[in-house]
Amino acid sequence: MTVARVTTLSVRSDTSFEDAVSEGISRAHKTLRGISGAWVKEQKVVVEGGAITAWDVVIEVTFVLDD
Repeated sequence: MTVARVTTLSVRSDTSFEDAVSEGISRAHKTLRGISGAWVKEQKVVVEGGAITAWDVVIEVTFVLDD
């Protein structure tokens, strides 16, 4: 039997949504083993002076627990 767990991460990038997701997965990989997928739950931009200055995502990362 396989048991998985989901953890929620909030990530900000100065570049793009794609970069934020990539950075979140990269950071999660440093402390979690067995990552099998992720779901982008929320996306938001920060606007200052009429320009986008940051891209925020909330992702839910799924990882399989060790036996």
